Amino acid sequence: MSEAPVPSTGASLFSLVPDAEAAVATARAVADRLTIPITRGLRRTSGPVSGSAAGSSIDFQDHRPYMPGDDPRHIDWQAYARSGHYTMKLYREEVLPLVDLVIDCSPSMALDPAKTRRSLELAAFCLETVQRSASSLHVFGLAGAAATPLESSLALHQIAIAGETEGGVPRLELIPWRAASLRIVISDLLFAANPDAICPGLAAGNGRSIIFAPYCSAESDPDWLGNTELADCESTARQDFQFSSEDMRRYQATYANHFALWQDAARRCGITLARVSAESALIEALQESALGIGAVEIA
Repeated sequence: MSEAPVPSTGASLFSLVPDAEAAVATARAVADRLTIPITRGLRRTSGPVSGSAAGSSIDFQDHRPYMPGDDPRHIDWQAYARSGHYTMKLYREEVLPLVDLVIDCSPSMALDPAKTRRSLELAAFCLETVQRSASSLHVFGLAGAAATPLESSLALHQIAIAGETEGGVPRLELIPWRAASLRIVISDLLFAANPDAICPGLAAGNGRSIIFAPYCSAESDPDWLGNTELADCESTARQDFQFSSEDMRRYQATYANHFALWQDAARRCGITLARVSAESALIEALQESALGIGAVEIA
């Protein structure tokens, strides 16, 4: 008989990882090599971070031809004297990035030791990366219908793996997303919900979203053949099952289809979704699943 491990109600994710300090140190070391593309696609505002578009800061970026309606104060008169053509000076914009980080606190995030550590590492990596960027950061722990603001410097200790929650579905629509913010969601997405009803909200208000979804082989390729006792990690209820090879094929097909629906919905809404394996080192897992799709980039 095999059992699915169940985290204790109200436990801290940090306390569930035996070598939590080492896991956090690993995540911070990874942040030296990889980072989250925080300023990509941001609208112009004011702040200390250079964005990717043209704006009105003092840092000269490029020229472009003059167009009717342009501010004549930005005409490059020296270039006009040389060429006889009106050209505009462009300056790199200055932005204050807004980042809203949401950490799914469902018990399934701590399904087994490997996934528990990966969930903690992803949270630590995202926090470290955003804090290095001089962004305005809001952090929330989400358990069902409870969205709890967290202190960014203490968030790793404040993350609570909840017990049974109302409906068991993390209510992402309850997060007070800021307009034009980067929304980073750390969630395994293992809940019964329609992705097409959730993803549009992640992109609303000119927002840009990245989802990091940790997973482990215990859920993607479980060894449940024969008599198996399963525990619902959201409610701790247990039940005996008899699994055949056909049952396992149906489970794996359902599991794959679940995430195919998420990927399709995310793609339609311009959301970047990276499923991050817990079976390899964090740097390798991010390079394999997140680097190529733009969820992370070289620091």
